[in-house]
Amino acid sequence: MRKTFFNAVFIAASAALLGTPLSASALENPEEIRIGISSAGVGGKPKVGYSSVTTAHLRGVLQNEFKKDGINVVWRLFPGAGPATNEAFTNGQVDFGWHGDLPAIVGRSTGLKHKVLLAAGRFGPIYFVVPSGSSAESLADLKGKTIATFKGTARQLELNRLLKKYGLKESDFRVISQDGFSTRTSLSTGDIEGAIVSPWTLEARGVAKRILEIRDDKTLVAPLTFWVGEEFEKKYPHIVQRVTTALVKQAHWNSEEKNRDAQFRLWAQSGIPYIDWKKDWEGFDLKDRHSPLLDEYYIAFIKRSVAEAKEFKLIRNDVDVDSWIEPKYLNAALKELDLEDYWPVFDAQGNRIQTAQ
Repeated sequence: MRKTFFNAVFIAASAALLGTPLSASALENPEEIRIGISSAGVGGKPKVGYSSVTTAHLRGVLQNEFKKDGINVVWRLFPGAGPATNEAFTNGQVDFGWHGDLPAIVGRSTGLKHKVLLAAGRFGPIYFVVPSGSSAESLADLKGKTIATFKGTARQLELNRLLKKYGLKESDFRVISQDGFSTRTSLSTGDIEGAIVSPWTLEARGVAKRILEIRDDKTLVAPLTFWVGEEFEKKYPHIVQRVTTALVKQAHWNSEEKNRDAQFRLWAQSGIPYIDWKKDWEGFDLKDRHSPLLDEYYIAFIKRSVAEAKEFKLIRNDVDVDSWIEPKYLNAALKELDLEDYWPVFDAQGNRIQTAQ
């Protein structure tokens, strides 16, 4: 650290003596870029699928982007999901974060200062799964029973939305908190009566079954968010732009139909089998699901998530979504990469208002 400081002083002094202005030099670059991922693979494996952001991690996209500058890119994957990412940001351990809606909102509502850069995953199916021996045929059949969700994460809001859709609420059940992998184990042993979870591996083993599958309701599964800490953004805006541009380029790769199979095979490094990814994404347009756009749909959904978090008493303070979003980096990236009309634009209800090229 002392060597870095004295080198910086020497460079600045030399520039002053020579009358040379300091531009975007190493003096203005961070030594490392730290990215928090609100998930981990099976058994805590530091590999995750689903998003263009996590694909960038698996493909080494940002490491390659900043290698020439001598900037180290550190990815921190948290089995504790969104709440763990919030804690890491609070403790100054991450500069960027990939988050579900609820933990990002909770963090913002409690004073965490970050700016939304782009959407990082949207739409998708939702399943409610019960043990294979269960007699339940609907959510109502499980009233008073023990079900699981990962409290404090996006999955908790998903559960509340799903229950509300069918005229139910959390208090109708005994809801316990478990992460996704513990939930799968508990379903297979019959220790819980149901949960929102991907069913494929469990069904293949004959230990669980779906009682509900919804693939076309755009009001249930919230878009994911990629953000940057305000302090980092103010200090290194050129780095934020390069990160954003690299991730938009990656989102384009994920959105190309020719790369559908390749990304599922990459994501299988997480420990979740390739066939699970293939079935979960079957019938979905990759451009729809990998869109980074901060369109009407994204903004309206996050505003609705804030209202729901208050309704379900998961936050106390309001969150001003409009001041939270910083679209300039995304807009610049789309222009630079000639992708301004590549992804479809959706309105607040999830209807296409502009078709992709």
